[in-house]
Amino acid sequence: MGAVQITLGAISVALGVVAWSMFAMTIARFVRIIRLGQPDGTRNGPALARLATLVKEFAAHTRMNKFRNVGIWHWLVMWGFLLGSLALFEAYGEVFVPTWGWPILDHLAIYHFLMEVLGVGTVVGILVLMAIRQANHPRRADRVSRFQGSNFAWAYFIEAVVLIEGIGILGVRAAKAALGVHEMPLWAEFVSGPVGSLLPASEDLVSVFAFIKLMSATVWLIVVARTMTMGVAWHRFSAFFNIYFKREDDGDVALGGLKPMMSGGKPLDFEEADPDTDVFGAGKVEDFSWKGWLDFTTCTECGRCQSQCPAWNTGKPLSPKMLITQLRDHAYTKAPYLLAGGSKDMAGDEVGITGDGAEEKLGKIDALALAEAERPLVGGPEEMGVIDPEVLWSCTSCGACVEQCPVDIEHVDHIVDMRRYQVMIESNFPTELGGMFKNLENKGNPWGQNAKDRLAWTEDLDFEVPVFDGELAEDDEYLFWVGCAGAFEDRAKKTTQAVAELLHMAGVKYKVLGPEETCTGDPARRAGNEFIFQMMAQQNVEVLNSVFEGREPGKRKIVATCAHCFNSLANEYGELGGDYEVVHHTQLLNKLVREKRLTPVAPVAEDVTYHDPCFLGRHNKVYTPPRDLVGAAGATFREMPRHQERSMCCGAGGARMWMEERIGKRINLERVDEALGTAPSKIATGCPFCKVMLSDGVTTRKSEQVANESVEVLDVAQLLLNAVKRGDEQKDGAAEAETATS
Repeated sequence: MGAVQITLGAISVALGVVAWSMFAMTIARFVRIIRLGQPDGTRNGPALARLATLVKEFAAHTRMNKFRNVGIWHWLVMWGFLLGSLALFEAYGEVFVPTWGWPILDHLAIYHFLMEVLGVGTVVGILVLMAIRQANHPRRADRVSRFQGSNFAWAYFIEAVVLIEGIGILGVRAAKAALGVHEMPLWAEFVSGPVGSLLPASEDLVSVFAFIKLMSATVWLIVVARTMTMGVAWHRFSAFFNIYFKREDDGDVALGGLKPMMSGGKPLDFEEADPDTDVFGAGKVEDFSWKGWLDFTTCTECGRCQSQCPAWNTGKPLSPKMLITQLRDHAYTKAPYLLAGGSKDMAGDEVGITGDGAEEKLGKIDALALAEAERPLVGGPEEMGVIDPEVLWSCTSCGACVEQCPVDIEHVDHIVDMRRYQVMIESNFPTELGGMFKNLENKGNPWGQNAKDRLAWTEDLDFEVPVFDGELAEDDEYLFWVGCAGAFEDRAKKTTQAVAELLHMAGVKYKVLGPEETCTGDPARRAGNEFIFQMMAQQNVEVLNSVFEGREPGKRKIVATCAHCFNSLANEYGELGGDYEVVHHTQLLNKLVREKRLTPVAPVAEDVTYHDPCFLGRHNKVYTPPRDLVGAAGATFREMPRHQERSMCCGAGGARMWMEERIGKRINLERVDEALGTAPSKIATGCPFCKVMLSDGVTTRKSEQVANESVEVLDVAQLLLNAVKRGDEQKDGAAEAETATS
């Protein structure tokens, strides 16, 4: 051990002790800060299922690979970081004793091959990721870049450290190869061996390479320990916990039903709730659960959510990424105040630090934390709000952000929690929603129509639609949930009529509720009015349970044409005692076609593109049945560039159907333009909201002479009905011809 080894080794150990101590203290502080969030006991088990999800998502990179051009390279860098830690800690020995290596492992050729692969993989992986970041830099693509709004200084720092670490692994190995420390086959040191043959045999060189590797890691530890909001670094640790504690224990993403409104770790009971003591949504950052704080901490600023967001892509101020990072920065700046016991009531008065010594205690808190505590969570620039109202209300709850996030951040739940507080406590929401809320309360539907008109759609049919009259017959297989749009909106009525006619043709026994049906409450819930949702949902559950009284769970079947009704009935009513087997009409019709109970016949020529409704596709993973029906109808299918889990929203979700769109390009026009790009004769969908939005968009483009006058928007059921009727006409024609010849 020479002077070089003693000097470099002493520096490495001294700085290492400081760096690792800072790192450990920061981890402890993370735990204290994340625990500032509200309790949430729904994340604890089952442990084995959650562990299986964790292993699958990180080891196989199942979510990261949704961007395939990134996934494999990130996978290499990730394993280089995890297993490369062996090489990092080995360097503490190598800097003192250049020939040192891990006992046992250092004599195994397979271990050396693994380290070689990790070194090469880390270098190649990070270089490709650096190239991808530069190719997608905002200076080239502005808002189109998913990195718009990301912190590039942090990203460049992390990329540099990773590159140095990868080179350091190979550099130490090459210097040791030059010394002849190991007698290994070429396959075990396929890079460091040949490189080592070009280097001088020097123990000092090994120590220098080990020192460089240790210093880059030490600098990294010190910088990230002092920067708790550097998600691009901290996700290396927090992502494991964020994935494990994701909302759905079966590994699914946080879509479908919304997270229940929680207070004190339990679902809020409105009959006993007290706004002074209970948490109504999120009015302050500490109102988010600890999992929310973990979400904020884990964001890597990769911008995948932003790249898929329909609001961001049409010039709206909402970026799911920047919303999360703004909440993160606010949370961690405010944290010292909260850790000291600070708290404010709804009026903004201090209630946490009071009494004797309060002024002295407040004086010890960082001034930035005190200033941050004065900011409202939601507010405009003049109020210095953390989240601008235009950002909050731009969300369509389409779930594209949640679907794409590689670390399982639950954006939609957080947005709705903030809306809940704004609606129920602040009464601060877009004025258009006021009329919708009143219509739901007074008329039971967002259009404000009379319940007695819920069967008006049946009047043009040439058969009698069976209406529930107090009990279901034994052979009644389904309750047909028509929905508010299907009953009152003229374009949606055609879908309802088509489904009823197809069920009639197939001999399916069903009934409709008629005036007994009310809105499922979906638009109220997505708008943040949980009270109206609970009221309507409980009323519907009571009606439905009486309808299905005496029927075992497997025979409580509902078919719905509205994707939003379908989602609420299937995923949200269970919390209120409503357990039903709910199918979408495209699923049932597809089943009837497969069973030959419906026989479609191909048209002469139809070019059809299909728009995936968010609440049917992303939220409920129903992608194949509608496409099968388009094919069964005999049409030539033309897929849009953005489809299935990456489908572009129509703009109606999140109660946006009842709000004006004043900023940027209209979302429905963006989607219609994409659909028209496939040169279709028809645009098909499976949701009345989507049908309305797309129809309006096509009408606009026709008026601008951009779309052909023959293009029309239809529900998949209408396509199928036309095809089935063609089959019946051909059968009748054949029968008449046979009669004429006999």
